[in-house]
Amino acid sequence: MTPETGSTELWKITLGELDEKMGVKIVEESVDRVVATMPVEGNRQSFGLLHGGASLAVGEAVGSWAAVIHASTLGKTAMGVDVSATHHKSAREGLITITATPIHLGGTLTTHEVLITNEAGQRLCTLRITNLLVDRKA
Repeated sequence: MTPETGSTELWKITLGELDEKMGVKIVEESVDRVVATMPVEGNRQSFGLLHGGASLAVGEAVGSWAAVIHASTLGKTAMGVDVSATHHKSAREGLITITATPIHLGGTLTTHEVLITNEAGQRLCTLRITNLLVDRKA
């Protein structure tokens, strides 16, 4: 669901197919912070640990949603141009929380830090994502 071209209506998150398959749930969405959760179960690799690719996929999604929410206040949208991640700790079960907060909210670029934590609040992964803000197409 995208607002009309030129509108500054705040964009609301809509889950994509991968997000739904991974079990992502939106907890909070604003320009200042986007929070989601995802179960470890169903997102594990062959050794029984949370898959690093799942962490990257959900982290990029949450960071991009945060960028698009900011972009919508300017009548724009966002396109990812860079993402990097560091895995700190593994998880075998439970629910992870993914939180994106802005580092820089510009008119051309945004950069967000995305933290993935376990139920004990321990940091599992840190991502940094940069998005280019572009005009919406009609």
